[in-house]
Amino acid sequence: QVQLVESGGGLVQAGGSLRLSCAVSGSIFSINAMGWYRQAPGKQRELVATITRGGIANYAESMKGRFTISRDNAKNTVYLQMNSLKPEDTAVYYCNAGVKIMSLRPESDYWGQGTQVTVPS
Repeated sequence: QVQLVESGGGLVQAGGSLRLSCAVSGSIFSINAMGWYRQAPGKQRELVATITRGGIANYAESMKGRFTISRDNAKNTVYLQMNSLKPEDTAVYYCNAGVKIMSLRPESDYWGQGTQVTVPS
């Protein structure tokens, strides 16, 4: 099985920074795209950023210029550097990875259990 474990969440004041990490482990043939999503109470889960295996990043509009996604393929890890944090960034942040377990099997999406980020007003 494939597991994703997030870390790095916590409480930070507005304008501060946090760096989230997500490590993928298990039976992995290859990992394609990876990403970060977030979900605030009472809201739908939304895209934060994605990154291809080759390092091409894509961001939701509200995160552009503040958040940076990166990955280390040798470590099967994706990161999210969050700067200039705002109260509206408060949410549970989930990592996602498209993982192929075997070469002749379809790719599947896997999700971590989430890490809490809190930015008080």
